[in-house]
Amino acid sequence: MYIGIDVGGTNLKAGLVDETGRIVKVERTPLDFQGPERFAQTLAELSKNVMEEKVRWVGVGLPGAVDGGDVLFTTNIPMENVPLERLFRRHLDLPLLLGNDADCAAVGEFFGGAGKGTRDFAVVTLGTGVGAGVIVDGKLRGGLASSEAGHMVVCRDGEPCNCGRRGCWERYASATGLIQQTKRAMEVHPESALHRFAAEGGVEGRTAFLAAEDGDETALAVCREYVNYLASGLASLINILRPEAVAIGGGVAAAPERLLLEPLREAVARESFSRHGGRVTRILPAELGNDAGIIGAAMLGRVM
Repeated sequence: MYIGIDVGGTNLKAGLVDETGRIVKVERTPLDFQGPERFAQTLAELSKNVMEEKVRWVGVGLPGAVDGGDVLFTTNIPMENVPLERLFRRHLDLPLLLGNDADCAAVGEFFGGAGKGTRDFAVVTLGTGVGAGVIVDGKLRGGLASSEAGHMVVCRDGEPCNCGRRGCWERYASATGLIQQTKRAMEVHPESALHRFAAEGGVEGRTAFLAAEDGDETALAVCREYVNYLASGLASLINILRPEAVAIGGGVAAAPERLLLEPLREAVARESFSRHGGRVTRILPAELGNDAGIIGAAMLGRVM
């Protein structure tokens, strides 16, 4: 048995996971960060709450960079150069394995979702940024060193990115980028149905797709532009890695297939090297939803 903990923006979710990747028990608690030591104690307490029999290790997936049992930095809680495993073991003497959240999503989907049965597989998550987790020959690429595919440049001298570069893939293909593209279209087209769909909850990643489903031409143009940006980076990722399959996850991935995945497959097919022959990478929806982070964190030790 293994324990996986998914560190989200507002909650911590821990699950007891068996060797098949099935979640046996789940506990949740609000993320109330009061420093690294208290955070490590909370992780240990959550682990004890779901532990029912002998557990080999505890895996934790969090948004940020990790190195072994250390957190180099995180994006939603203030931790930098924190020896989290050492702090954790003061409260529970089990190995603590750390992984980037996109890596954990890839591991989860590899064991029990869209990547099941593959050896070379990737997950691209479309959220606040663009994350990528990569499995090569059944192992997490680079061990626990996460991929930063979201920071490949797809538009030279383009939009400034928080990483310090310009034109990064995540500036255009993330939910954040899609929201920005939607707002710009709304400014130019006050007659667009986008305004009606944004009136209730503001502009979200799904706004353009909702209006496009309703037949709004401006929204359809936003969706096409977004898909082209997404395809540009995805084709490069596929050309480099040549995986059997790539699963698309994150909030934006819930968009209707005819507006997102179908045109994405067509655009990638035009741009990827496989059009000249060889293995064609399948582009699939991620299957596990919010469970991917727990399952993937629990299974980290099996892909190292």
